[in-house]
Amino acid sequence: MRTFLVSYDLAKPNRNKHVIAQEIMGLGERWARPLESTWYVEGRVSAVEMERRLSELLDTDDGLLIQQVENTALMSNTSLRWFRQRRAGIDITPDGNVIAFPSPPAPEPMEPELPFARAS
Repeated sequence: MRTFLVSYDLAKPNRNKHVIAQEIMGLGERWARPLESTWYVEGRVSAVEMERRLSELLDTDDGLLIQQVENTALMSNTSLRWFRQRRAGIDITPDGNVIAFPSPPAPEPMEPELPFARAS
């Protein structure tokens, strides 16, 4: 897997910032967002494919930077926390950082539930 730095500058940030964020989170196997519009994406997708998918969401006045990087970085006043891509049908672990929406169905109880009593 490769790690990419993805950064963008939107001329109209309120227009589609959340749509771009959703697309970035879906690009690779995992992602991190150390700054407002700076992301790390780790996966098997190429920089060309990333650019193709993200450029569809950008206006002509917006900027985009995609660069393959090493796994080390110096940071000040920020931190790096990796998240796995959310995918349907994956096993959700209790100690993991993935939350599935809607929640997976609750397991069947070990003992059958007793029927309600009828009032006479």
